[in-house]
Amino acid sequence: MNFSSARQYFYQEIQQPDEHIDLAKAALYIAQEEYPDIDPEEYLNALDTMADELQERLPDSRYPLRIIQSINQYLYEDLEFDGNRTDYYDPRNSFLNDVIERRQGIPITLALVYLEVARRIDFPMVGVGMPGHFLIRPDIPEIEIFVDAFNKGEVIFAQDCQERLSQIYQQPVTLQPEFLAVVSHRQFLARMLTNLKYIYLKQQDLERTLAAVERILLLFPGVTLELRDRGLLYYQLRRYPQAIEDLQSYLAKVPDAEDALVIRQLLAKLAKNG
Repeated sequence: MNFSSARQYFYQEIQQPDEHIDLAKAALYIAQEEYPDIDPEEYLNALDTMADELQERLPDSRYPLRIIQSINQYLYEDLEFDGNRTDYYDPRNSFLNDVIERRQGIPITLALVYLEVARRIDFPMVGVGMPGHFLIRPDIPEIEIFVDAFNKGEVIFAQDCQERLSQIYQQPVTLQPEFLAVVSHRQFLARMLTNLKYIYLKQQDLERTLAAVERILLLFPGVTLELRDRGLLYYQLRRYPQAIEDLQSYLAKVPDAEDALVIRQLLAKLAKNG
C-alpha cells in the first residue's frame, strides 16, 4: 500500500485487536496527514502531564462522581477546555493536536481528551455513540450515568439523553437502547473521520474528503456506502479506473440499491468515454 508515513502508522495501529488500539495515537496519525510536521509523542506527553497533574487533585474517596467532579474541575476550570460553539465545523475541532493546543473541540474530540486522561488515572471510561452528540460514561456496569464532554463534563441520565435527542432533531425522539451503546475503538475513529468527511465535502475539498473516506475503509473494509462515496469522489477527481472499480463493487454488493440506476448510468457514461 502506497501510504504516507502518517497513513502507514494509522494502518499499523488499527491492525491490532480493537481493545488494544491506542485511540490517542490513531487520532494523532489522522492529524498528521494534515500536519506532517507534528510529533505525536509531544501530544501524548501532554496527556500524560495532564493526568499527572490531575492525580494530585483527586479526592481520597474514589467514588465515581467525585472523580468526575475532579476531572471536570481540572479540564474545564483549570485548563479551560470548552466546546467550540462559534465555529463548530472548523476542521481543527477534529484534530487532537489542535484540540489540545486550542482547548476547543467538538463532542467526540473533547470526549477523547477526557477518556485519555481518565484512563491514565485508572478510571476507565467508554465512548457512547448517541446520534448527533457523542457522550462518555464510566466503565462500571451498575452506574448508569453519562458525561457530556462538550458541555463541561455535565453529568446526565438516560432521560436527559432522550430530551437532548429531541432538541437535536427538533422533534420528539424515542430513545432506543442502541443509541446509548458503547462504541468500539474502530467505531470511535470512524466517527471522527466521518465528521471530517462531511466538513470537507461541504467545503468542496474533494481530496481531503477522499482521504477521510479512504481511512474509514481501512477501519471497515468493504462498507458499501463508503465504497460508493469513494467511487463518486474518484469520478469527480477524474480518476476514472478507480471510480469504475469502486462503483462496480458497490453494485455487486447492493444491486437493488435506491441509487443503483444512477450509478449504472454513470458507469455507462464512463465506459462510453473510456
